[in-house]
Amino acid sequence: MSNIIVTFGEIMGRMAAPDYFRLRQTHSIDITYAGAEASVSASICNFGGQARYVTALPKHALAEASIDALRAVGVDTSHILRTDRGRLGLYFLETGANQRPSNVIYDREDSAIAITPAENYDWNSIFRGASWLHLSGITPALSKNAAEATRIAAQKAQEAGARVSLDLNFRGKLWKWDDQLSGRDLAQATMRKILPFVDVMIANEEDCHDVLGIRAGDTDVHAGSLETSRYPEVARQVVAQFPNLNQIAITLRESLSASHNNWGAMLYDAASEQAVFAPLDAESNYQSYEIKNMVDRVGGGDSFAGGLIFALTTPELSEPQTAVRYAVAASCLKHSIKGDFNFSTRAEVEALMGGSSSGRVVR
Repeated sequence: MSNIIVTFGEIMGRMAAPDYFRLRQTHSIDITYAGAEASVSASICNFGGQARYVTALPKHALAEASIDALRAVGVDTSHILRTDRGRLGLYFLETGANQRPSNVIYDREDSAIAITPAENYDWNSIFRGASWLHLSGITPALSKNAAEATRIAAQKAQEAGARVSLDLNFRGKLWKWDDQLSGRDLAQATMRKILPFVDVMIANEEDCHDVLGIRAGDTDVHAGSLETSRYPEVARQVVAQFPNLNQIAITLRESLSASHNNWGAMLYDAASEQAVFAPLDAESNYQSYEIKNMVDRVGGGDSFAGGLIFALTTPELSEPQTAVRYAVAASCLKHSIKGDFNFSTRAEVEALMGGSSSGRVVR
């Protein structure tokens, strides 16, 4: 089996106010293309891996531009389904600073992937030669069709012998397709149907609480305070609910302000019941990366997922401590890059892992 990583989800137009302008005050928009699963594919290819991206897109020039963005970094786009119905989803972004948070406005209703049923995708062809499928909790939040397609994708990948990873990625603004349930209740009901097909789960503390009802002690992410010693217990509670899970990664973000975060992660192995953290100080104690003056935090979690999947599928990086160190370093670097995609290389990530964090000019 070749080492092709498949990702399935929605790619959108990212409509960003330039610099730190608010959307209501700007008269120009910076347009790029982005989506959680697309960003994971881009990361993997920029690290030197192979990624295949699957979605549904309309037949027009803006959709072609989104495909061009993926092809430019080496992503296989040959299995993207082109449709006669539906639109390209959009999201609008204003970047926060200091005490003002970033803000996202979604415009994704009736997008092509939201209205395309699962049976329209050629799953056998999609998973031919694939060793891994990555999904997120964002795509099933779009519609009943997208939720079912995500579940079927996970099931078909498992049948094809591929490992499956899922980033919970709870987005409260999106879970609105069932009027009988609140957003959290709909997310819980939907994701609990998908998680039995998953091998590796990725989340943050808020995701575990919102989607699974599990909280890490007295952690308060909005106060910039994480009780990291409680996260192995969170992982154990998740495995108790879903014993099919082999590994659980939890990102650890302390938001001191929109411009200043501390960043790290934990990787828990279900078989050994052991958790490893990254980054570590000289005495091998957890010590987060301090990220000041962030350029763009959107896509930070996706760059972690891309780094983790690449590491776990690369023999010399696959040992759990090394894999989580790689993933955290990769996502730390992404915070310095404009746009959703992480354009960091494997060499740059490994340099940061090795302690090269001064930002000095490389000549």
